[in-house]
Amino acid sequence: MPSVNREPWELSTLEDLLSLAAQMEQEAIDGYVALADRMRQMKRSDLAEIFESLVVEEKGHLAKLVDWQESGPRPNRQVVVGNQEELFDDEGAGTVAPDMLSAYRAFSMAVRNEERAFVFWTYVSAHAQSDEIKSASERMAREELGHVAKLRRERRLAFHSERDKMLTIGVVDIAALERRLALHIQSIPADATGGGRSELQSLAQQCSDRAESLRNAPFESASLSLRSSPAATERVMPLCETLVECYLDVGATATTDDDANRSNSFAGQLIDCLRVLRSLPPSYLSGDDV
Repeated sequence: MPSVNREPWELSTLEDLLSLAAQMEQEAIDGYVALADRMRQMKRSDLAEIFESLVVEEKGHLAKLVDWQESGPRPNRQVVVGNQEELFDDEGAGTVAPDMLSAYRAFSMAVRNEERAFVFWTYVSAHAQSDEIKSASERMAREELGHVAKLRRERRLAFHSERDKMLTIGVVDIAALERRLALHIQSIPADATGGGRSELQSLAQQCSDRAESLRNAPFESASLSLRSSPAATERVMPLCETLVECYLDVGATATTDDDANRSNSFAGQLIDCLRVLRSLPPSYLSGDDV
């Protein structure tokens, strides 16, 4: 996936955007097919079936894009962005020993790829050269956020099946979790990002702003009961992941547009926060596994 730390991509037409989106989906399909084939060869049919299910999911996404493309002119060229980076990252699953893999790790990899795609399209939207590109890229971002929510549910099921000891948080004081996340982020050393504290300060301020928003106007139409690991609130990465889960759950169960839209917006902000945190050296995250 291209790095969002680089200059915005020059997508000047809707056809370019749709072609790039289709290219991204096809690379994901090819990546999951290769992983499924490897798992079959290594006699890990359980993992092969997971990657094959991801192939089916991505083919469904690609079919939607093809339908969208066919409603207008289609370009005869491949769109090139960034510095020719790979758009799909298997995070070593194609080379690591199968015994080191699990359903949870497979879905975690898929979640991170979808999150990167979400960040990609929100960045394209923010730097769009026309209202048409902005609207289309926002639509792509919403699609990717839906994919993130679905894969996170699958990952959660895998997590519960692989871990016996779980902590029931119950009814969540989500504003308190946001304030705790702000403190975690503020404790990260200033030189962690290579660019001073400005980015980390911005992320911490977003946490405080969300907490204040929830204090003034709590979600009213969705439950915030949650099951998570005991470490979910003790370290920055698990806590950020937990908050994403909370907001995606609210977005899926809310009965008012205001709650759904606000929670999905908060989830999007935290997915970008995860991107920043994962870019930091592990030593700066007090043992967090990024």
